[in-house]
Amino acid sequence: MRRREKYSTSPHWGEAKLHRREFIAALGGAAVFAPLAARAQEPDKRPTIGFLGSAGSSAQGSWVAATVQHLHELGWNVDRNIAFEFRWADGNDTRLTEMAAELVRLKVDVIVAVGTQAAVAAKQATATIPIVFPASGDPIGSGLIASLARPGGNATGLSLENTDLASKRVALLREVVTGLRRLAILANVGSSVGRLDVKEASEAAGKLGLEIVPLEIHNTADIAPSLADLNNRADALYVAGDPLVVANRARINTLALIARLPTIYNSREYVELGGLMSYGPNFLDFYRRGAVFVDKILRGAKPADLPVEQPTKFYLVVNLTTAKALKLAIPESFLSLADEVIE
Repeated sequence: MRRREKYSTSPHWGEAKLHRREFIAALGGAAVFAPLAARAQEPDKRPTIGFLGSAGSSAQGSWVAATVQHLHELGWNVDRNIAFEFRWADGNDTRLTEMAAELVRLKVDVIVAVGTQAAVAAKQATATIPIVFPASGDPIGSGLIASLARPGGNATGLSLENTDLASKRVALLREVVTGLRRLAILANVGSSVGRLDVKEASEAAGKLGLEIVPLEIHNTADIAPSLADLNNRADALYVAGDPLVVANRARINTLALIARLPTIYNSREYVELGGLMSYGPNFLDFYRRGAVFVDKILRGAKPADLPVEQPTKFYLVVNLTTAKALKLAIPESFLSLADEVIE
């Protein structure tokens, strides 16, 4: 697979490249950290960062690796002055709650919440341990913060919320899919982020005169039947991102290809696994920025005093291999607008 870039999108646009120990730390399991956990009991214990992942290491590991890498660049190294604890819920909200409570019992110094649900679980588990959410879809609506400028409480980070993104994605699909009339929207309706995305995408589609075909899922088992039940009732598929969807992105792409549905997502991670297009912020950069929040907190800053940041740059990524498989001709004028074309 080669990538054609119209211009440089970010120096951190691929997989985070870490020193070997940090990479193992970011993607490894609990067994890797047994020595670190033991050292955490020493009187002069180093600060411990607890990573709480809504999905699994295979789905969200590269984002976590980006955080670990930048922490290393900021002077935090597992060989000298920091320890990590990792917990992955694999899309199971019950496990997420249990793991958040476990990190609190371990008395970690900061919890990095990978996903909005993870941040909510952490917030429910503790009102005192600082929480950093590198990418939350709805931090105010989900109760994580009081406002972007003045978060209050013990949580802060970066917000993905932007009311124009959903309408932009729908418009992009309409440009590429000739005669688009019926738009299927797949979302985990148990997720506040998913519900918000559905609302905004539906409103945008309605303004363009498109018929909405809702596909509501609650777990992995719902995905295949939902897409199978379409029976040619849709011309394209809008996928609302959340940890359940992230964990099943390969499955969704495969089923969408079988149904011959062009897809659009909120990040390139879906496109590199076969999705047609994505439009949204660079998640790796978000998680690198999350490390800056962790660094500030470890050096004495309070989450309540750190304003929540929002993205200012959004990236269009197109997978030409998928377009060819769908026999979809994407105009060169459209490709010229893409930040990255995967061939």
